[in-house]
Amino acid sequence: MSADTPKPIEILFKQVDGINIYMDVYLPESATKEDPAPIVLWWHGGGLLQGTRKALSPHHLHAPSKHNICIVSPDYRLAPQFRFPAILSDCASAMTFLHSPEFASKVQGRADTSRIVLSGSSAGGWLSLLCGMGIGFDESGVERPPKIQGIAAIYPITDLQDEFWKVKKEPYVGYMGRIIKREEVEPFVNPDDAESRTAYSSLDSRRAMFYHYMVQEAIEAELLLGNTRIPETAYSVAPSLKRLLKEPGIYNLPPTFIVHGTADTKVPVEQARDVAATLEELKKGGVAVDYEYEEVEGVDHSYDKEPSCKMERMYEFLNRVFSK
Repeated sequence: MSADTPKPIEILFKQVDGINIYMDVYLPESATKEDPAPIVLWWHGGGLLQGTRKALSPHHLHAPSKHNICIVSPDYRLAPQFRFPAILSDCASAMTFLHSPEFASKVQGRADTSRIVLSGSSAGGWLSLLCGMGIGFDESGVERPPKIQGIAAIYPITDLQDEFWKVKKEPYVGYMGRIIKREEVEPFVNPDDAESRTAYSSLDSRRAMFYHYMVQEAIEAELLLGNTRIPETAYSVAPSLKRLLKEPGIYNLPPTFIVHGTADTKVPVEQARDVAATLEELKKGGVAVDYEYEEVEGVDHSYDKEPSCKMERMYEFLNRVFSK
């Protein structure tokens, strides 16, 4: 972490099921109560099975000083001990908390809650699309969160029905080069394991193997939705958006930016392409759509973790949205 990277303000924003859920807030030093910084609320990836709010990329950590943006990174409860409805509930709680007097007090009014863009990487990108558009909330029995100004989804998962999540990888996931045995991810894979109930897993923990095991065994839908009776389609972004052609206004369509690498081995680029194609279809069908789609040639998942990656086009999008 460089000297100009601000230290986060750690805030407890939710207590549920005996679990404390925190968010980290990175404020620009230049932000004041009179001139507050716009907010990017970013969710981490990990298939909703693992991960931490601490997993920010270098460009995120430099955004406060370089782009005058307040970065907010919340945790959320992890599956399968907590299913999709609980995870969406935590996301909605984080979004609602930004408008609370407690948040305003913690940041001394230096963050502009009238200018919020949702973002996230991988599964976090999925959460940003679902929460920003309102997809899956009605089916989950969760109240839709406050509307926001934009979405910036980074190599997002977008559809549980994609073949990638359905077909077991035999004999193993290609990028791993070996079979991951179930005992390597025990007890986390057990939805009833009380000790595995958490909203946080460090990047170097045993749980960090969970995502790759899930891909190998093709069990993402089971882990996220087991026993909920909620159909997988409830969280399918592109098919849900197509409903706007017949049911105008059923979902929100804030300005949206999506970026994905063409050589992604962890989340197929087709996931992002499907959403971009649907947004273009909506545009041609007369729906008011403001979107940008970028493919980065030849890069794999998490490419923006490299210090050399500046994500220029995404920050240009953010500046455009925030300047409206």
